[in-house]
Amino acid sequence: MQVVVTKHHGLGNDFLVLDTLQFADSKIDPAKIDWPAIAREWCNRDNGVGADGLLLMTRLDEFKLQMKLYNADGSTAEMSGNGIRCLAQAAFDADNHDSPVSYIVATDNGDRVVDVRPISPEQVLASVDMGAVTEISAPENWAAVGTDPNRPVMHLSVGNPHAVVGVEDVQVVNLLEIGRKIPQVNLEIVEPGPENHAITMRVHERGAGITQACGTGACASAWAASKWGLVPASTPEILVHQPGGDASVRLNHPRKGHVTLIGPANFSSRHSLELGARTKS
Repeated sequence: MQVVVTKHHGLGNDFLVLDTLQFADSKIDPAKIDWPAIAREWCNRDNGVGADGLLLMTRLDEFKLQMKLYNADGSTAEMSGNGIRCLAQAAFDADNHDSPVSYIVATDNGDRVVDVRPISPEQVLASVDMGAVTEISAPENWAAVGTDPNRPVMHLSVGNPHAVVGVEDVQVVNLLEIGRKIPQVNLEIVEPGPENHAITMRVHERGAGITQACGTGACASAWAASKWGLVPASTPEILVHQPGGDASVRLNHPRKGHVTLIGPANFSSRHSLELGARTKS
């Protein structure tokens, strides 16, 4: 079966989006497809289309969607701040909207509200209530990272697990080597500035490796930076500089303990791909 996927990116963090509505008139049950194998094939940058992950979009009603995320290695993730913006753009484009729309997106970590506003034919600006930020235990094998005890560290959940480490210069850290020691979590390294309301971040993502940006990572990093005093205590919105571009994180919004992520999503390309006969045993 041939299916159509669209490729989108949020600040260089790219995803393939497949609308499961394509299976409505087929004899194929999407629940029986080996999606981890499909994700590994399609997301492969040498032999496939190439992406950080595959997003399955299921329509629950006109403005409610369901998102299932498979990382490039076939593993699943509960939530993705960049991915959910890309998913919302895919729905927005497919529905031919030309004015702001709000979607409710059901994820493995609960419902998220995504407000989408068109910027150009290929770009939208999306804001997402990312839910509560909570402290969690350090991941197994954290001691192997060998973090300087004088560096600030926070272990946080934004629907998925993060370890955030404050450093003097994000460019001199061997992020790949360190990230591979704790592959079960997302690792962010953060430095203040250059503006007084901003931080600079690099990320090693669980299931994908080093990526150009991470939405949940930006949220975790902004939260930690505020707690550490890397930005003034009165700063309500932190600008997060990442290799792929900038996102903004509103703290304690829309309610105390929550964060709202704001950033672009861009349409990249459209592909007709062979699904093959992969089914779960």
